[in-house]
Amino acid sequence: MTFIEFKNVSYKIEDKMILNNISFTIEQGEFVAVLGANGSGKSTLAKLINGLILPTEGKVFVENMDTKNEMDLNKIRQKIGIIFQNPDNQIVASTVEDDIAFGPENLNIESDEIEKRIDNSLELVGLTDKRKASPHMLSGGQKQKVAIAGTLAMNTEGIIFDESTSMLDPKSRSEVLNKITELNKKNRMTIIYITHFAEEILNADKIIILDNGEIKKIGKLQEIFADNEMLKSLKNYRIELPFVYNIAEKLRENNIKISCNVYDEKSLIYELINYKKRG
Repeated sequence: MTFIEFKNVSYKIEDKMILNNISFTIEQGEFVAVLGANGSGKSTLAKLINGLILPTEGKVFVENMDTKNEMDLNKIRQKIGIIFQNPDNQIVASTVEDDIAFGPENLNIESDEIEKRIDNSLELVGLTDKRKASPHMLSGGQKQKVAIAGTLAMNTEGIIFDESTSMLDPKSRSEVLNKITELNKKNRMTIIYITHFAEEILNADKIIILDNGEIKKIGKLQEIFADNEMLKSLKNYRIELPFVYNIAEKLRENNIKISCNVYDEKSLIYELINYKKRG
């Protein structure tokens, strides 16, 4: 089932074109990564999805609801939430539970239902023991989990992560990425993950590569890493390729003939075993 659809969408500010005639669909329950360098139009795309901004041309639909229809905007924003780079900008209350309750309270949800939603969302992000804590005293990774919990408490069907791990240390980044993957794989939540680090998109079902406001390729991870020309282009787009890929490239430079289709530890080990078998 199609959850999100962009139809010939363009967006410009004054005379500057930020996104140029892009079209794609996202299915319910998909994990879609949007990969592009700074300035490629990624954040603009994210804001278009839940109607924070509207297309200059074309249409954006969420479950067949048009973001240009003001009557549907509240429903759209309940369907899909957005998590930004800096979690401090999204924290509005003095305790974790009050912060999570903020959204449902504004929808006039019954207090008993809000309590259930707080319990469920805290359990999903692994912060049950932080319920009474001050969000400002938490680590960066924990703050992002609070932001995710607040979005989950709205009973959203999907979440957009707009460079949401870029300000985190490696350990916190890994924790948040694992939680995002778990929400998708176990809870079948639609994920739109926006980044310029290719290492962060290894669990994506589909990848959209964006450069200068245009879609350069849509495909699965394996398809992209099997395409030598695309990999060269990714470097030109200033996208950071996975560390394992860079190791494989160094091995090829030293006459160890392995495929370019290497993107994680498992695929590198597979290629090295086959290389050894070939003698």
